[in-house]
Amino acid sequence: MLNIIGAIVSGLVIGILARYFYPGPVPMSWLATILLGVAGSLVAGLVTTRGRRDFERAGCLASVIGAIVLIFIGRAIGIGM
Repeated sequence: MLNIIGAIVSGLVIGILARYFYPGPVPMSWLATILLGVAGSLVAGLVTTRGRRDFERAGCLASVIGAIVLIFIGRAIGIGM
């Protein structure tokens, strides 16, 4: 249970940082910000482990970069961000 709460809190912080560092406005709700941060951490974790079986969450900086990449991809394909 604490792992889930930790992922939500870190997802919120990472999502807020990604929205702050992304150039231009990123209108989204708090729930979308949390999901963005968690997804950014997962994307960065997949990239940094390079497909190994022992998947680990990425560090904070890599997670923020992963979340910024997700914002960029979402805007490029026209998702309502």
